[in-house]
Amino acid sequence: MLVNKAYKFRIYPNKEQKTLIAKTIGCSRFVFNHFLAQWNDIYKETGRGLTYNACSSQLTQLKKELVWLKEVDSIAIQSSLKNLANSYSRFFKKQNKAPRFKSKKNKVQSYTTKYTNGNIAIVGNRMKLPKLGLVRFAKSREVEGRILNATIRRNPSGKYFVSILAETEIQPLEKTGSSVGVDVGLKDFAILSDGTPPYENPKWFRTLEKKLAEAQHILSRRTKGGSNWNKQRIKVARIHERITNARTDYLQKISTEIIKNHDVIGIEDLQVSNC
Repeated sequence: MLVNKAYKFRIYPNKEQKTLIAKTIGCSRFVFNHFLAQWNDIYKETGRGLTYNACSSQLTQLKKELVWLKEVDSIAIQSSLKNLANSYSRFFKKQNKAPRFKSKKNKVQSYTTKYTNGNIAIVGNRMKLPKLGLVRFAKSREVEGRILNATIRRNPSGKYFVSILAETEIQPLEKTGSSVGVDVGLKDFAILSDGTPPYENPKWFRTLEKKLAEAQHILSRRTKGGSNWNKQRIKVARIHERITNARTDYLQKISTEIIKNHDVIGIEDLQVSNC
């Protein structure tokens, strides 16, 4: 069975590559906001939006006027425009709210580029990415299947990640013939109806609460925008990141274990008494 599978790796770009990543994120954001403004104006006047093809032809002219748009990955800019068109399409179908302008103050900054003519590839312990060239990355596993696209992200902690989407063949899980009910609570994270010992709630936030409070207190005393403020901001962001990573890892391990051992899973009423 063919499915799209995502692989996430941490990357370690050099100084020049970090600069180019920042430029690509900025250009992608500029193009998105530029055409969103036009789209909004047309929508207010006519009740209809623009089309992807109309904006794409305008983008070609925009690159001639703004030469700095040519410095970055052209596919990333085109993908930003495609994302805008898809967002408006879902809005017209009442599947989501109208797209909003992107801000450089958003916690996570990213851009997406598509695979074409071998521009994305794994070469040993390095990854080939459009315009960036070979970037060192933490190769935790092999990427299997046909690569479709790559999303480069910069987190508030200053770390860089790449998510690779690949089309790969997988084998369905074997049937177990069993079903289970799951009761999610506070004292115990999850209790299964088949008698499996309860999954405890590690409470990562409480574990790091004191350390986080101290870091945030120091941050509040720093002059916003200064170098010391920025260093402390990164320390706070990394504590939040540790909490998020631990929680995500725990959830994925539990869900995988339950899915592998049961064919049918039912969520029971939440019981929070004596918690």
